[in-house]
Amino acid sequence: MMQGYGNKNYEATILVVVRSNAKLKSINAVIDTGFTGFLSLPNDIITELGLPWSYRDRGTLGDGSEVLFDIYDAVAIWDGKSQEIEVNSAETDPLIGMSMLRGYRLQVYTIEGGLVIITDLSD
Repeated sequence: MMQGYGNKNYEATILVVVRSNAKLKSINAVIDTGFTGFLSLPNDIITELGLPWSYRDRGTLGDGSEVLFDIYDAVAIWDGKSQEIEVNSAETDPLIGMSMLRGYRLQVYTIEGGLVIITDLSD
């Protein structure tokens, strides 16, 4: 089980650790149920971690516009386990997408400081 909190904008957030080679970084990310990828990070964090570029992909934003995303390879520490993930480069706050949450239950207490609980469905 993992826990996060609701921020002042009532967004569900959780801490995720991202690793590349010998570098680790703890990142507080907003959970975005409209994002189908694993994780999006701004370029400065991608550069800091030295994430290797993988490919470029087209994505559709919430407003319906299409954009190209550079995709990088990383390892996330998720629910205490290392998991290989793809990271979308986006100049927004870090976002956790539904691919990261696959196989988990998400519970959100939608108040400022409210609890966010993520539990493995296989438990």
